[in-house]
Amino acid sequence: MVAGYPAEVSRPRIALLGRFAEHTSATRYSAVVSARALLESIWKAGGDPVTLLPVPPPSGTDWPSRLAGFDGVVLCGGADIDPRRYGATDIHPEVYDVNGLQDDADLSLAEYCLTQGVPTLAICRGLHVVNVLRGGSLVQHMDEHHRHVVHDVVLESGPVGIEPGPIRASCYHHQCIDRLGSGLEIVGRAEDGTIEALTIDSEGWAFGVQWHPEDTAAEDPRQLGVLGALVAASS
Repeated sequence: MVAGYPAEVSRPRIALLGRFAEHTSATRYSAVVSARALLESIWKAGGDPVTLLPVPPPSGTDWPSRLAGFDGVVLCGGADIDPRRYGATDIHPEVYDVNGLQDDADLSLAEYCLTQGVPTLAICRGLHVVNVLRGGSLVQHMDEHHRHVVHDVVLESGPVGIEPGPIRASCYHHQCIDRLGSGLEIVGRAEDGTIEALTIDSEGWAFGVQWHPEDTAAEDPRQLGVLGALVAASS
């Protein structure tokens, strides 16, 4: 029994697509990883996170089979999406670690979740994935990027479980939403106007944030609550 969590209550299983890494000290060679802080924050919020391997289609995108037994999904942060995915012809030199398989898997997973009503939380790159999927575009490199930036965001509204009001957001991104995709509504911005939160038109619960709630969830109940809202919707 986990302290503070009744033994008879089963944790909803939350799927995340792993991120490719060139090397880690633990694995010696290339790896598929998920951020430890994100996994621990999902657990603290009451969920059971599981990392899935990005695999080429068609078997890798057989989401009805691969998500069997899962209750929710996090579209998590990571490297940049190939700008050609949103119609760009010139690629900024600061765009980094583009991977076609990662893009294919993320976009396919997002499309499945939003059309099938799987509870979904999109974080940072995940927010970009949803925006590109819905026909939007990205600023490839911000003049004033938000790496290692903590700032205030005022949420005007949100889906069930996300209370409106001010929230202190920890950001790490050099890209942001430019043209807004269809079915997305801006509900939070930074003081400089950067889009920080979106409600997402979906058959189920769906929300997107530009920041990383896992960065400060251990000490900020509002950030843990963002992950907790996904867990509650997945229960």
